[in-house]
Amino acid sequence: MARAGRSSDWGFPRWRGYGATREAVNVRICDRHGCDEPGDCPAPKAPNSPERWYFCQRHAAEYNSKWDYFEGLEKADREERARAEQAESAGYAEAQHYGWAASGDGSRSADEMRALEVLELESDAEFVAIKKAWREKAKLVHPDVKPGDKDAAAEFQKLQLAYEVLKAAEERRVWRG
Repeated sequence: MARAGRSSDWGFPRWRGYGATREAVNVRICDRHGCDEPGDCPAPKAPNSPERWYFCQRHAAEYNSKWDYFEGLEKADREERARAEQAESAGYAEAQHYGWAASGDGSRSADEMRALEVLELESDAEFVAIKKAWREKAKLVHPDVKPGDKDAAAEFQKLQLAYEVLKAAEERRVWRG
């Protein structure tokens, strides 16, 4: 009795990977001319296009380093697209996990550092100093002190926002312990 072929599945435990067979597998080759590596990194052919190039990792990195999302657009179109992209991704930019790429020691987020700049404080300022600086600056431009002054009102709003960012950060630090 002749055997049809040898099996690589010798009972339990299973000695081969699940889904692994002896048949040939189609492998897409890198779309870069002259490259024989597997092309497993998709890259867009044009902005907002479903068509993709498939590169190896090395050529995908090279392609992405030269990618210009705004290529071929007029200045007004570039600004409009940038504004639209920013509006769509605003929630992501304000998410908590984006905050920790900041000050040299990593203790303050980028938003906190900008808020400290508004209050003209150093990155290692304590919350007591933050509160004191905010009160001093807010008293100078408060709408009750300078009624009808739009510049003062805008400055007050900026100070208020900076203080709220720093206050929320302080509450998170206290809460975490």
